[in-house]
Amino acid sequence: MKKTLATLLTTIPLFLFADWNINFDEKTSTLEAINGGVSIKGKLNFQAYRNGGNKWKIANSRDGVKNRMAIVDNTGDVQGYIVFPKKTDELQMLFYHRTAQAYRGLMSYNATITIKDANDTFACRSKAQDGERVFSLNYGNADSKTNDSVFNAQKDELLQMSAKNLCVKTLSKGKYALKMSGDIGESAQAKFIFDLQKDYYKNRYVPYYKPLNRTNVPKTPTGWMSWNTYFDKATAEDNLAEARIGQKYLQPFGCEIWSIESWQGNSDKLPVRKFYNMNLEVNDWQFPKGMKQLADDIRALGFRPGLWMAPFGTGNAEFYKAHKDWFLHDKQGNPISCWNGLYTLDPTVPEARKHLENIFRIASKDWGYEFFKIDGMSGRSKGYCAHLYERPEIKAQFKNPKCPNPFELCVKAFRDGIGKDRIFLACQGHTSGPEASYAEMARTGADIVHPNKPVMWKNVTLQGRCTINQVFTHNISMIADPDTLLVRELPLEEARTTATIVALPGQLTFFGDRLAKLSADQMKMLQQTLPVAIVRPMSLYPYFNMLPVWNLNVKHKELGQYNVVAFMNWDDDEKLISATADELGICDKQDYVAFEFWTQTYLGDMKKSFSQKVPAHGTRLVVLMPKQNNPQYVGSDRHVAQTAQEIWNMNWDSISNRYTAYVKLVKDFPLTICISKPDGFNFVSAKAYGAKCKSKVENGAVKITLQKDAKQTDDVRIELQFSRK
Repeated sequence: MKKTLATLLTTIPLFLFADWNINFDEKTSTLEAINGGVSIKGKLNFQAYRNGGNKWKIANSRDGVKNRMAIVDNTGDVQGYIVFPKKTDELQMLFYHRTAQAYRGLMSYNATITIKDANDTFACRSKAQDGERVFSLNYGNADSKTNDSVFNAQKDELLQMSAKNLCVKTLSKGKYALKMSGDIGESAQAKFIFDLQKDYYKNRYVPYYKPLNRTNVPKTPTGWMSWNTYFDKATAEDNLAEARIGQKYLQPFGCEIWSIESWQGNSDKLPVRKFYNMNLEVNDWQFPKGMKQLADDIRALGFRPGLWMAPFGTGNAEFYKAHKDWFLHDKQGNPISCWNGLYTLDPTVPEARKHLENIFRIASKDWGYEFFKIDGMSGRSKGYCAHLYERPEIKAQFKNPKCPNPFELCVKAFRDGIGKDRIFLACQGHTSGPEASYAEMARTGADIVHPNKPVMWKNVTLQGRCTINQVFTHNISMIADPDTLLVRELPLEEARTTATIVALPGQLTFFGDRLAKLSADQMKMLQQTLPVAIVRPMSLYPYFNMLPVWNLNVKHKELGQYNVVAFMNWDDDEKLISATADELGICDKQDYVAFEFWTQTYLGDMKKSFSQKVPAHGTRLVVLMPKQNNPQYVGSDRHVAQTAQEIWNMNWDSISNRYTAYVKLVKDFPLTICISKPDGFNFVSAKAYGAKCKSKVENGAVKITLQKDAKQTDDVRIELQFSRK
């Protein structure tokens, strides 16, 4: 069908600057902005504040001026303009009065954002604000009133938006509802901005950006490693004895990897630089049956075997003498040492890199290890090779002094050796280095404990600080590793805090305590971090302060959207910690019911302002559920992140006054669920089909504790009967 002249005149394509293509349909006031695979399409509207709030017309330019449209009042006169000032990359829409006119009104744009090839996009926040107190996290592509952007992880492309009033909500995969508005009049001049930033991370923080490949890590890896309790003294039998305990208490909850550290020749005595790190020589007295047998024994217990290596140097003098030209020397010919070895590898020597690749291939394919923690990467320590290789006086000593990327050559050799089907943790790695192109995970924090020292509060605070600072790339380019979760020597409140630091953001979760020495409550704390929730940052930028509030925005397919808020006291005295609805990005007109996880306390109704009195060094973890007028699920003792992975098919029948659901239990281990009991309801009874069930009313809620016996395998159906007062 041919378009009429009138139709063609009302839809005017405006080919603007950079890559933005603008189309406007005057008949429907529809404005569409297209940039590559991003389309923003919706209606522009202006509502005057005078004369009863009449809506004025948005029209094409009436005076021949390009790149602007007219705001036309109800009498047909042009009162102002929408103009698109030319600016590189950024699309701006400015709204202003015609000369000498004076009126006030609200300009709004309600649109749909559509992103093509949207395999992995999510709404987020990319503009930092002064004085932020809340560390925001995202589970299930949840929304927040603080969001101002949509990020495409596969393309590393960010659509950032700006307006006085802005709301971005997820509709479906690759589709988002957008509402933006601003005042015009007197001192106000509304402005809408759309900025499609290509290579967002690559240009700012992650020069080797590559979206996280979940082929090897469909779920975040979990496990145990010996270093932080045995340090350099663990034997094969020590590791297997721990694995037998882990098989009983941790494996049923999803723990999957048992990783071996300090196994090399001469590795039974620190420092690491003396270890035989480059020739696969095994410490015979600690590992008399060899590393292949140990991997087989670990696998027989149901775990995947892991291995620690630090192959940028060696302490083996014989190996050095046999391959002297593989190592770095100063101008006087003396060997250069580093954290990894008395003799430091020269990565510009092709034969040396081939040797690295070969030892990893042996450990992976011949020995059978599936998880590799490779230490001494590009992170914190100035003694690591990545720092050393960047120094001009060291680069001058390379066999190839002009090599621009010596450290990357090593990382590539590691990846090529272990193979694409193995898991690579860059220990003390960093997303600012080449590890982002080759490894699935990076250690973001310092060591949680120092050799043969107790775990201390200062180590926990550093773990928290590194998490706050580094998690903005987590589950986007790499999985963040905060170091192991240790609870053995910490007071209860400090143990709760470190468990929250590790589990609420869904970080790599490895344990390092002597499991036989843990109390039942300490073991339960480890269990409450498994399986790891797939969490991403809500704010795509680093923080540099110890933020007191951590806010996990959760979207659950049945419960809808709710928040899990950690009030964290970094101080030495008890403290009242609070956050407003605006800071949490939730509706301040909504009533919420609250449940505190660590003390398992139902807190009842909350609204507008949310606070907790928190002990020194402690954490209070509060689930905020939008309030219903009937009994509803509010939390459990199952998991720190409180993402309700253990419960589904929840239903309230208002006729029978019955609440039903299905629950996934771990055999032999009890689970307690909390259901609110609003005013006007009496609790009558609770039943569970397939498990033992105990119930009690406490603080205005019903708690039911469920436990299977060893023979039961099916999921459990629960029924809670209520009556109305």
